[in-house]
Amino acid sequence: MPKVQPFEKYTLRYENWFEKNEFAYESEIRAIKEQIPKNGKGVEIGVGSGRFAAPLGIQFGLDPSKKMLKIAKQRGIKTVDAVAEKLPFDKANFDFALMITTICFLDSVEASLKEIYRILKPSGFLIIGFIDKKSHLGKKYQKNKTRNIFYRIATFYSVDEVLFYLKQVGFRIFRFVQTLFHNLTEVKDNEPIKKGYGKGAFVVIKAMK
Repeated sequence: MPKVQPFEKYTLRYENWFEKNEFAYESEIRAIKEQIPKNGKGVEIGVGSGRFAAPLGIQFGLDPSKKMLKIAKQRGIKTVDAVAEKLPFDKANFDFALMITTICFLDSVEASLKEIYRILKPSGFLIIGFIDKKSHLGKKYQKNKTRNIFYRIATFYSVDEVLFYLKQVGFRIFRFVQTLFHNLTEVKDNEPIKKGYGKGAFVVIKAMK
């Protein structure tokens, strides 16, 4: 069952997070840009309101939240109402797929990654960004998740857990970057982007099919 209720009910609160945390958001965008191919046909799985797809120049976006898709469409995204576990795309259709802060809301991580693997062209890429549950911010989100209207329904993952799922599906050649080295209230400027993982809260993995 798609976890859309909070995003349908609190759409504006979701949007306001990006305004309130502009430097954290910009840092995440910069980290993702490090991993995205410069050319090719891309799709964002769990596009939400298009906050990532639009500035990154990704044409296509998929999400089960109709209210989010309406905003994404206004941002110029070609939207599709569907879930990650059952993608309505042909085999080997995209050069790359993006999935940002979506893995924690999936009903089935394995089924979703299998579908993404299917729609990617040979040697295509999945770029997946998420909050590492072992990071300072990940631990804080988990501790306070019952008080957060979005994260109370989330399941957080560590980098090693995400890697396990990616390898199970068949992805290979992994590249990592990380950012957000401070608490969100302390982020007053763009955070650095560093290779690897284990220190930054926001990790972006680039994996090849």
